[in-house]
Formats: sequence, structure tokens, C-alpha cells
Amino acid sequence: METALFFYAVHNTKFPYQTWTHPTHLFQVVARRHDLKLIVTSATMDSSKFAQFFGNVPTFTIPGRTFPVETFYSKNVCEDYVDGAVKQALQIHLQPEEGDMLIFMPGQEDIEVTCEVLTERLGEIDSAPPLSVLPIYSQLPADLQAKIFQRAPPGQRKCIVATNIAETSLTVDGIMFVIDSGYCKLKVYNPRIGMDALQIYPVSQANARQRAGRAGRTGPGKAFCLYTQRQYEQELLAATVPEIQRTNLANTVLLLKSLGVEDLLAFHFMDPPPQDTILNSMYQLWILGALDGTGALTPLGRQMAEFPLDPPQCHMLIVSGEMGCSKEVLIIVSMLSVPTVFYRPQGREEEADTVKEKFQVPESDHLTLLHLYNQWKANNYSTQWCTEHFVHAKAMRKVREVRQQLKDIMQSQRLPLASCGTDWDIVRRCICSEAVREVRQQLKDIMQSQRLPLASDWDIVRRCICSEGLVRVAFKT
Repeated sequence: METALFFYAVHNTKFPYQTWTHPTHLFQVVARRHDLKLIVTSATMDSSKFAQFFGNVPTFTIPGRTFPVETFYSKNVCEDYVDGAVKQALQIHLQPEEGDMLIFMPGQEDIEVTCEVLTERLGEIDSAPPLSVLPIYSQLPADLQAKIFQRAPPGQRKCIVATNIAETSLTVDGIMFVIDSGYCKLKVYNPRIGMDALQIYPVSQANARQRAGRAGRTGPGKAFCLYTQRQYEQELLAATVPEIQRTNLANTVLLLKSLGVEDLLAFHFMDPPPQDTILNSMYQLWILGALDGTGALTPLGRQMAEFPLDPPQCHMLIVSGEMGCSKEVLIIVSMLSVPTVFYRPQGREEEADTVKEKFQVPESDHLTLLHLYNQWKANNYSTQWCTEHFVHAKAMRKVREVRQQLKDIMQSQRLPLASCGTDWDIVRRCICSEAVREVRQQLKDIMQSQRLPLASDWDIVRRCICSEGLVRVAFKT
């Protein structure tokens, strides 16, 4: 990062309130570059908190054009937010007031169910005015996403059902009514499975205000909250818990180590994470060989820090060069960099599943992704091919860009680019190498802590086989 900013005198960055990575890393650069001017902009962040973090710097507030929004809270606790949202939407739609609706739901599944139930119940009402129900979430194909920006025909109202992507990332003209389910999905580290996972949580008060504000962008609006005022005031957090306090920090630890930070426990974080989380991340990096016994960065760790990937994927990519399958692993880690490449349009789920089975490689999701990319490449990276096979063309283009970026880094690091051809067993061994290494160390730690006899490494192998050789099983034993 510091090298990338070397030729710049001013850097303008924008990030939401809960983002933690940029302030932490930029603080290190600013501390070394007193001549660098840093401008931070956001529509939702706590400006006083950021100003204090960067040394009580001045702040500027630029007022935007907004209209008054009247907020209505539920009288009773809502047990089913999908049912509650559908009822509220129908109540609004059957009133003579004009204006489009925006419903906030936690995720794709809830959005699709809400759209389906709303359409069904509307069809049961005699002489109901027409309503265009439109879903919007990140994995929806671009042509379907664009529909929310199109004007509804005269005499017809739009009802957009969205994730929190509609809080700040996009603005739709004509929204006069907002229905807030009160929930969102957050990325949270799960120590049992050793990775981050999306989980449903109540929104914060800051999120709730941001959602309500979407009704006042083009005129006076109304916001209907599917939670009581008491819940809003007493149960919802003032702001979303920052990512650094709820996700795996291995990536951040690796980057800070590469920036020369020695004592992470004493490091000046804007939102200090739990010390156990930092220590656990350092332990994971030590198992991968990125840190030595003193916590210092190893040559392997310095190589891993060059890649914009999670440490296990960095390790797998570097090892793949030694095993002669780096071209295949390069594709796999690039495919893993996007949330998903398959989509199941409503009403065509079975057809999409049948097509997906054509790419399935038994017992390996990683090789399934590799097979899919190779087929796309064989068809000249065709967008039409993606459409016919229920594959996100936009996501695949992103994969291709990431692959080229990672390839450039590998070449700059002088890592070998080799292909194993059709011998995918080599790829399987490469993918499993990191997991086996982690299992071996964790089983060894468990046995030593419990003072179990350990005659040789073969004892570890036997226990590893008996526990199915997975880290998740090792934790249970």
C-alpha cells in the first residue's frame, strides 16, 4: 500500500462506517508520510470517531437534499418478518397514496420468498391494482437488477425487495414507502468451522435510520418498522459492530506484519479487536509457516502478503507451484474470490440445478469450479454461454480479471506457472496440503496438552485418519 501511494500527494478514500481495514492500514502510511493529504468521505460513518483516530483532524459536513420521513413502529413484536412485510406492503398498496415501496430483507432466500408470497396474496384480492414486485440482491443477473430503475407503467406501483445493498449503494427515484424487517446479514467468524460465515442479526439504530431515509430521497415519505419503538430504543445497538471485532483477522495480521508492526497487541486500532482473536490469527499464520516462533514474518509470509487473498489460499497458491499445478489452482482461488457463479432464477430452479450437474466433479467443489471455468474458456468466454448455463457472466469476468492479477503477482515473485493437465489428483493433494498441515499441528497440540503418549508422527497420522482428517473433526475430538 505504501509503495502504491508513493507518487501521490493527496489520497481520497470512501468507506462505510463499519469498515475497519482501510483506516488501520492508512494510519500506518500516514504516520510515515507526513506530506500525504488524506481525505475520508462517507455518508454513514461516525465522523468524530474517525477524526479522533487520525489525530483530531478537522471534519466537514456537507448537507444533502432530503425530505421529511414519518416513522411508524410495530405495536407488537413481529414473529415472522416475511409475513409482516407482506401484510404491510398490501396495506400500503391498497391505499390511494402514490409512490413506490422498498422492503428490506436479510438475504436472497428471504427476498425470493417475500416476492413469491406477495404476488400470491395480491392475486387473491379481487380488483387489486397492478403491482410490479422486483427483487434486488448482489447475485442477481445485471439485466434483472436494472429493472428496478425502470419506470413502472402508468397506474402501476413498484415494490422493490432488497438486501442492505439498497441502504447506501443505490438510490431509486420514486420510493415513498420503506418497510424495514429489522434484520441484516453480517459476516461473523465461527471458530467451530474455522472460517467466516454470514449470519442474520438485528440491524443497528444507524442502519434503521439509513433505511428509513431512503423514503425521503425524492419527496416526503413514510417508513414502517417491523419492530416496536421499545425494541429500537433498548435492544438495537447504536451502530453495527465493526468487522474487525467479529471476523477472522489472519489477513489483517499478515498485512500489518508486512508493514513492520511488531507488537500487534499494543497496536493502535480504531476499534480494538479481542486479544484472543489476534492471538488465534497469529497461531493460524504460524501453522501455515507465515510467522516464526517469535511472531516475526517469514520469507513465506512475506510472499503471502503480496497476494490479495486469505492466507490459506495464498499458501495453497504458492505450494501449487512446487507441486506442478499452479495454473489450475490459480483458476480455483480466482473462482473462490467471488461469492457465487451459479444462479437459480425463480420458477426455473430445477432446470438450473440440472444444468449445474453437468459441471459437477464428484467429491470436489473446487474441481467443479475449475471444470466450469475451463468450459467457459473453451467457449471463448461467451456471455451467451453463461446465460444458457445459468452462470453469472459478470462474476466470471471478474474471475478472469482476478486470475490475471494473481498471475502477474506470481510472475513478479518468480513463482513457477505449471499445469498438471488432466491429472487432477495433484490438485486435490495441493488443496488438502494446508488442511493436513493444520490438522497435524492441532492434533499434536491437543495430545500434548492432554499428556497423551506420542511415539512418533505416525500416531498423528493414525488419529488424523480416524478423525476423517479434517480440522473440524479434530476440534470435536
